[in-house]
Amino acid sequence: MSEALLALVTGASRGIGAAIAHSLAPAHRVLLGGRSGEALARLAAELPGARPWPVELTDFEAMAEAVAGIDRLDVLVHSAGVVELGTVAESDVESWRRNYEVNVLAVVELTRLLLPALRAAGGHVVVINSGSGRNARAGWGAYGASKFAVRAFADVLRQEEEPNGLRVTTVYPGRTATEMQRAVNATEGTEYTPDAYLRPESVADAVLAAVTATPDAHPTDVILRPRRR
Repeated sequence: MSEALLALVTGASRGIGAAIAHSLAPAHRVLLGGRSGEALARLAAELPGARPWPVELTDFEAMAEAVAGIDRLDVLVHSAGVVELGTVAESDVESWRRNYEVNVLAVVELTRLLLPALRAAGGHVVVINSGSGRNARAGWGAYGASKFAVRAFADVLRQEEEPNGLRVTTVYPGRTATEMQRAVNATEGTEYTPDAYLRPESVADAVLAAVTATPDAHPTDVILRPRRR
């Protein structure tokens, strides 16, 4: 009997990342990436074959040590992210740097480090982007710019690595019922109405559909929006 496929999901301790870990777990051994070892341990207890992978993604030396020994990787899902809002006039360079460090640089470096393992498995990279990665709007400058940047990275990676057997999918969810969305609503001064948003499980279903697509298909971009009610 062949060994289960291996997946690594960042941002797995809650929200969309946790939902994706649940969706992949039946057919994958899942490495649960995140900062809270306690939260990851609780999730690992729910998922047979899963184990915590606690790493600070902006500590690139620690990241390099954490990926050592991963020789084959079938699925890499970048779900970790931060959002700091503000107008251009209000947002200092540190706000721009924090958005870019997690939303772009961590994605780039983790992917680069794992490329040999992904190539060995003919793997699949999934980047959880945002509606802000397709449409920029006032008050979301630093975050939106980081999402446009990681969109460009995924497009370039797809062109470069498809000849090596890799597939690269970018998922653009609309507003999703997560704690991050609750925080965004608080910043905007708007009501958090989870029933009006996507469920994290709906985003996870889209990720699962992408990674289980038949070998002849390359799902490149998946756009999800909450259904109007």
